[in-house]
Amino acid sequence: MSPVSSAASGSDPAEALVVGVDSGGSGLRIALARAADGAVLGVRSSREPVRTGPAGISAGHLLAQVLPAVRTLTEPHRGRPVVAVAVGAAGMATLGDDLRAVLPGAFAEAWGVRRLALAADAVTAYAGALGQRPGAVVAGGTGMIALGTDLASWRRADGWGHLLGDCGSGAWIGRAGLEAALRAYDGRSGGSAALLARAEKVFGPAAGLPGALYPRSDRPAVLASFAPEVGWCAAGDPVAADILARAARHIAEAAEAVCPAGPGALVALTGGLFKMGDPLLVPLRAELARRLPEARTAVPAGDPLAGAVGLAAALATGTLRLPEDPAMLRLWRGDVPAL
Repeated sequence: MSPVSSAASGSDPAEALVVGVDSGGSGLRIALARAADGAVLGVRSSREPVRTGPAGISAGHLLAQVLPAVRTLTEPHRGRPVVAVAVGAAGMATLGDDLRAVLPGAFAEAWGVRRLALAADAVTAYAGALGQRPGAVVAGGTGMIALGTDLASWRRADGWGHLLGDCGSGAWIGRAGLEAALRAYDGRSGGSAALLARAEKVFGPAAGLPGALYPRSDRPAVLASFAPEVGWCAAGDPVAADILARAARHIAEAAEAVCPAGPGALVALTGGLFKMGDPLLVPLRAELARRLPEARTAVPAGDPLAGAVGLAAALATGTLRLPEDPAMLRLWRGDVPAL
């Protein structure tokens, strides 16, 4: 048994600790925090994404990174118990069966933890942005998903990947920009000479674009890499500006689909896509105001790791209000069997 898990069950609650984990396509981040208020005491990170195999997201690979990181983080706090853990993972909803089967027992064995939240990354993005208030969060990057709750249930829109959806995402904007570039190359209507020039600067001769793109296993990321070029051209190119206006409509439609009805709901935008700034945000704010006139736009309070820490702290203190869902947010409240 580790020094963390050997603390007496009657330890001072003010000494209790929680762990938050954010697992995504670019790697893994682990935070240790105080249970009482969620104040972060330390963070460890890995650039190695958790592997996905036939059984879905690999619980063994996640544990191989999380357990040593927590051991290091808790070393300065020996004797203080870890009482709750929250893991947010990209793909949890559809690929999380191995995590749900293995992690409760593994964390109970490692630290004596009986309170655990396993969440889709959209849920931790929501919790980081809005906490436990009703509203909607749009998480935009290479992909795009909207998640909303009235604190009774979750509603999701999009997040279906670059072939079937992710409308308005970085990959969607980049693909639309490259299509406009190739239309200009062909002499077809709807083309953009400005986007053609940017595409050839980034990728080389336009005729080579299919060969440069189609064989890539990271096509969504490659497409999304061109989205900033669309933003750069938008001020002086009507085709690029129209692409961003259409992206704004798609994003606002997703937010509208998940946002609770009535006044007082909050809408937050989180993720790297929105760092594009005014070329996207100006038409998006106009669309949100038109579609959700009773909602209020909120600045995200934190990122998905902050959301995971917040979930763990709320679970530890019995204050969790976000709704449980078999795929989006699975909870264990002291019912993990001892190994």
